[in-house]
Amino acid sequence: MSDGPLRPEHPVPRSLARIAEEFGFETGAGDPGEAEVTGVAISSRAVEDGDLYVALPGRNVHGARFAVEAVEGGAVAVLTDPVGLAAAAEAGVPVLVTAEPRAALGAVAAFVYRTDTGLPTLYAVTGTNGKTSVVHLLDGLLGQLGVLAAISSTAERRIGDARLDAHLTTPEASDLHAMLARMKETGVRAAAIEVSAQALTRHRVDAVVFDVAGFTNLSHDHLDDYADMETYFAAKLALFDPDRASRGVVLVDDDWGRRVADESRIPIATVALGDGDADWHVEVTEQRADRTTFTLTAPDGRSMTTSVPFFGAYMAANAALAIVMLVEGGVDLGEIEHATTRDGGIDAYIPGRIERLSGDRGPAFYLDYGHTPDAFRTTLRALKAVTPGRVVMVFGADGDRDRTKRFDMGAIAATEADAVVVTDFHPRSEDPAAIRRTLLEGARAARPDGELHEVPDPREAVRTAVGLAGEGDAILYAGPGHENYREVAGVKLPYSARTDARMALAEAGWEPAFAGIDER
Repeated sequence: MSDGPLRPEHPVPRSLARIAEEFGFETGAGDPGEAEVTGVAISSRAVEDGDLYVALPGRNVHGARFAVEAVEGGAVAVLTDPVGLAAAAEAGVPVLVTAEPRAALGAVAAFVYRTDTGLPTLYAVTGTNGKTSVVHLLDGLLGQLGVLAAISSTAERRIGDARLDAHLTTPEASDLHAMLARMKETGVRAAAIEVSAQALTRHRVDAVVFDVAGFTNLSHDHLDDYADMETYFAAKLALFDPDRASRGVVLVDDDWGRRVADESRIPIATVALGDGDADWHVEVTEQRADRTTFTLTAPDGRSMTTSVPFFGAYMAANAALAIVMLVEGGVDLGEIEHATTRDGGIDAYIPGRIERLSGDRGPAFYLDYGHTPDAFRTTLRALKAVTPGRVVMVFGADGDRDRTKRFDMGAIAATEADAVVVTDFHPRSEDPAAIRRTLLEGARAARPDGELHEVPDPREAVRTAVGLAGEGDAILYAGPGHENYREVAGVKLPYSARTDARMALAEAGWEPAFAGIDER
């Protein structure tokens, strides 16, 4: 079975000769003849019958080396670069050649899947933190409005009842256009899509023009991919261009947001918490552990009051961003107010984002995907505001990812939490002890007298945290979120933080809570 994306079930073929003519590709081997293409794949493992296999140059190996495997899987032709031509020709099917196949991938996929017209209203969300939350809040609101919607987030891809786990924040262009074609086929009216900086710089959203693009914030992250914050910012800003989106909505609670609003090349609506200089204003009126209530005021003076089933003013800001994006996409504010009033607030579930795993008794246990210094600070401060007792934090740091943020992650955790448990997360190819060492150095530098525990095994770390907390306290387990594995020395080991936390709570005599959904 293919491990590929959500594809159209009834694709309409495109002539391979027509593809070559449309994009000016050279024929490197074989004759396009009467060959017809019904799909596009960049992984030989994801190939289906009738596919054009796009063999891309990789960091360690060229995709053309897998052309024979792709053809065995059903590919009828290969598109590659001059370097990959010889290996691709060994597959015995027609080979098209272009200098930069990755740069061509989006347009080719759009042509094959016919996703240039007839698409649903497309909402894109970018930023450092909060992207997944806004996508799922959009999905929840669209559901309340009775709109058949689809989503693509860090957590999942979903179109109606069809669902896949996500392996990238934003799918590759071939997979994204396959999803869009499936959306057209199934009558989806709106889709919310999480767009990473890497998606913009690596051509994953090429040949897609979003109806509305949203921006949450920008903070220290991904400096392993980008030379500095200015380069990282430029990658995000690229979404706010007429070639990428028609309109934008920007949270302007930080300097980066204000810069996006100022430097955007498309019409922008701005949103701010409090009395900041913006078109729309958010005022938080009540904060509880299970709900945050806020009033959103429009430029014309209209307002609506609603709530999100999460703690924190930042979640109210995320919800406001989602609401204004819908308004910019053509939904009347009154319709949104009516739906949320009828339902007692916004009805949304965000996998692994401040997800409560504990019951009514004992410490409140929250699982989160946050893995940046700013996410730590924002979430911990919001949690402290609704917690009568102590806040205990469990966290680690990704191996083979941005190392420059680790010291600050440790420092902020120690500063904002009452007790800290440092553990292993995804060490990947790095020495986990070295990763923990940097986190601990940051924590000790910020708070030499702080309560600090080093527990390498995450299962033991969770039980240590539960042992440190009692009635009225809270535990934040940051990092794993929705994920169901740990990557150690190149091997993905099964690990569910949800299951682990619930087991630890039960072992300590506390009754865990269940979300009531298939956690897959």
